[in-house]
Amino acid sequence: MMQSKDAVQIINWFNQADISVWLDGGWGVDALVGRQTRTHSDLDVVVWLDAVVKIKELLIKQGFIVKLDELPTRFVMEDAHLRSIDFHTVKLDMAGNLVQILQNGILFHYPPGALNGQGIIDGHSVLCVTSEAQMLSHIGYQPLEKDIHNLRLLHQHFDLKVPMEYADLV
Repeated sequence: MMQSKDAVQIINWFNQADISVWLDGGWGVDALVGRQTRTHSDLDVVVWLDAVVKIKELLIKQGFIVKLDELPTRFVMEDAHLRSIDFHTVKLDMAGNLVQILQNGILFHYPPGALNGQGIIDGHSVLCVTSEAQMLSHIGYQPLEKDIHNLRLLHQHFDLKVPMEYADLV
């Protein structure tokens, strides 16, 4: 379980190490709306692909180990308290667009300004993936209940259109 105090502590570690992170997923949506709306099993963050070595070094010192390695797409680290961090790695393509290299080699293109989101966790200001990018990242897979919850929040709080394939679920 990832508590708000844990999320803030981990973000502070990154800030102190001068590693840029943007909240994504459930904590990202909750930060954007300014309050915790559900429990979270992990902390999803977007990071630069070229920061992976520095991130691993930092977290190993804090007792984390790599639990899943699907680089260049993502990796997951976890500590003995079962605090899990899911890192979504990104880079700029030749045209300067933000992309994530998926496992099949296809590029997921983030919308312009996707890393310009700002949110709040327990009174602490955090950087987030924007609400528009969050909505876009929920397309193309069968959503779980937590995903439907996130889509509903994004729709209600930011007046974003729900993707057509999920309209009857929200």
